[in-house]
Amino acid sequence: MKSKTPITFNVKKYMAIILCIAIAVIATYLGGKQKLVGAPMIGLFISIIIVNFLPSIDKDFKAGTTFAGKKFLNLGIILAGATLNFKEILGYGAKALPLIIINIIISFSVAYLIGKKLKLSTNTCTLVGGGTSICGGTAIATLSTIIKAKETEIAYAMTAIFLFDILAALAYPYLSNVLALTPNQFGFLAGTAINDTSSVAASEATYNVLNNLDQNLAITVKLTRTTMLIVLAIIFTIITVRNESKANNALGNGLAPSDSSTPISKPSIFQTVIKVFPWFILIFLVMAILNTLGAFQNINGASSFFKDGYKFFITTALAGVGFKIHLKDLLTKGAKPIILGGCTWLAVAASSLLFITLFASFIG
Repeated sequence: MKSKTPITFNVKKYMAIILCIAIAVIATYLGGKQKLVGAPMIGLFISIIIVNFLPSIDKDFKAGTTFAGKKFLNLGIILAGATLNFKEILGYGAKALPLIIINIIISFSVAYLIGKKLKLSTNTCTLVGGGTSICGGTAIATLSTIIKAKETEIAYAMTAIFLFDILAALAYPYLSNVLALTPNQFGFLAGTAINDTSSVAASEATYNVLNNLDQNLAITVKLTRTTMLIVLAIIFTIITVRNESKANNALGNGLAPSDSSTPISKPSIFQTVIKVFPWFILIFLVMAILNTLGAFQNINGASSFFKDGYKFFITTALAGVGFKIHLKDLLTKGAKPIILGGCTWLAVAASSLLFITLFASFIG
């Protein structure tokens, strides 16, 4: 009889996962103590700091952080779907759709054009463009899984988005008053040109205090903008499937290394789709539809569970990603993505300001 291979319990791997969860708990607590920096970014920076003080990390520990970075990310995105409501775009947020679409086109155009000049990878350009135009970390997390981005690319893009997001959240309330923007114009500016939802909320709270108001238009516009993540996810899934098919066709037209007379079989289109398609996106979409239909309304605590849960899972995932980043690399290899993030941020900010100035009567 053949002896069965014993099932081993990889202590270091699971300790790494537990550490990422612990970091997420701390980051969530710190994120709740202020409104400018979200828990996901705090989690990323905590793990970066930790890894830079450790002499080395073995492969088992790395396997644990990689697991956290991928699996928890998918879970977070699925729960994020349950926070979206398509009805948001049918109200006042629908007015912002033209500007949102314009900003998406501008953000990706600038990201790819300048990113090419900076010799950055296509993945990095995609993540920075998506993060700037949609919803910061959530967009980067979603797109990174679809396009199979490296963890370093994710971390650099997140850092680039974070820096200018904080600057926008702090500056826009005061800038709006200097430019004598109406409350609705401010709502359009903050909702379309600040990335993270928590940063939009913080900026709007400051604006309300400065002007003795109580409005939430910026959040409404931001949620409308977030629904466009579904469109981007579908578009980049199609692009990824096409690229994979081209790669398979090129492989299929070649010859097998072991036997020069034997052509290499290539997967069918259906097999390629099955392999490439990020199935968690389908669940993400189903959750968004269920939430729009009100399926979770009568479940006590469902709304807060999904809202807090998706942020916690994404925070845990970014804690895992942070263990792959060294400060030396962040300050050298990460400099160009930060420059790119600044360029896309300026382009989107200029676009939003121009739009709300030209169409002031439309906005109200």
